[in-house]
Amino acid sequence: MLTLNFSPFPEIGSKRLHLRHIEKSDAAEVLYLRGNAHVMKFIDKPLQKTTEDAIAHIDLIENGIQKNNSINWGICLRPDSKLLGIIGYHIIDKTNYRAEIGYILHDAYWGKGITNEAIQLVVNFAFDKMNLHSIEARINPDHIASRNILIKNHFEKEAYFRENFHANGKFLDTEVYSLIKSRI
Repeated sequence: MLTLNFSPFPEIGSKRLHLRHIEKSDAAEVLYLRGNAHVMKFIDKPLQKTTEDAIAHIDLIENGIQKNNSINWGICLRPDSKLLGIIGYHIIDKTNYRAEIGYILHDAYWGKGITNEAIQLVVNFAFDKMNLHSIEARINPDHIASRNILIKNHFEKEAYFRENFHANGKFLDTEVYSLIKSRI
């Protein structure tokens, strides 16, 4: 079974990006990301409405890190520390050395290669530091940009589930993509 230890918190980055710990002081940015219908269009979760909702989300992230059950980073452009997005592994299957990746980015920064670069950083971290065997992504099939960025990062389509997810009063489809360490 996989053993993980996210203490101290592992900050990672590139020349352009800094992936850092998400703090309660990031609540306004988290609220924008998780409360904006445009940003959340393809993330089939309820919109956050208050700063308290954002703080509860930050607490959920922190709880996962403290228990070594999940890890999420705040995406920042160097040298600024303002949170522009979140990326990480919100589900880690320690028995099967597999994790599910998720990401969200402020819409003002879409189309600039930031998510692509952040995915590369956390994939390298997952395989080199966490010792994962595979990573999966579950996306809304209508989210063409997410599909394209996964394919660009060598994820392969594994499955298409019809109406397997209920959100906002309707049943939705899910596409699953995966990246296996030995195939990259």
